[in-house]
Amino acid sequence: MTKTINPDRLTYEKARSWGYFFHRQTWHLLALLVLVPGTWLLARPFLDGSRWLGWTDLTWFWLAIGLAVVHQVVVWIVFRLQIGWATLTRVFGRADLVIWGILFQTLLTGRIAAIIGLGQTTQNTLPVPRTLALILAFILLLSFAYLIWSVFKYFGLVRAMVGDHFRIKYRQMPLEDRGIFKYSSNAMYTFGFLVLWAIGLIHLSVPALLLAAFNHIYIWVHYFCTEKPDMVLIFGDEMDQI
Repeated sequence: MTKTINPDRLTYEKARSWGYFFHRQTWHLLALLVLVPGTWLLARPFLDGSRWLGWTDLTWFWLAIGLAVVHQVVVWIVFRLQIGWATLTRVFGRADLVIWGILFQTLLTGRIAAIIGLGQTTQNTLPVPRTLALILAFILLLSFAYLIWSVFKYFGLVRAMVGDHFRIKYRQMPLEDRGIFKYSSNAMYTFGFLVLWAIGLIHLSVPALLLAAFNHIYIWVHYFCTEKPDMVLIFGDEMDQI
């Protein structure tokens, strides 16, 4: 018999307010107001209207920006609704994690695909030897592969999608310190986005590398503005030291 989930056990009284819902989101907005125009100004000289799969480099650029923003805004909204009111759990029951997983992975895959499209339309704009770029890309991909192995072996995919917002059992687990997590307490943000840098290097694409930088900086904006306050609320002083 499938156990039901008590949504009230997932919530925190402190998070059950609009003040907490928008906590640090002004900083999130300010970061976007700097990052988006800055990335555009640096990438614009390398966009010449080239096409891939029928879309221009300009379309791929703004798709890559847009998917990153939509993804992280959706994550903010879902996290804060879950920790304050367990909204997805109340609506979908035990299917909440399935719904969230599909949405999360679709947007994440789209972010990667958009940067590949941008790389395809802006190839050979980076003036470095291809051999050097491929060696660097290989090193980054090895780090990314080690991360993926560590996530599946030690951390778990559901926990990696912040399962602690959806299930009590993930809140009771100790912080992971095996595999790649020995080297970084937040290995997914430190090493996970290296795959985007590798895509830019493989294509010798300046705009794709700029989008990799945008994504890598922006995920840390998400961490400090959205995820870390939630983690401190859930795990207390242990998380506050990270």
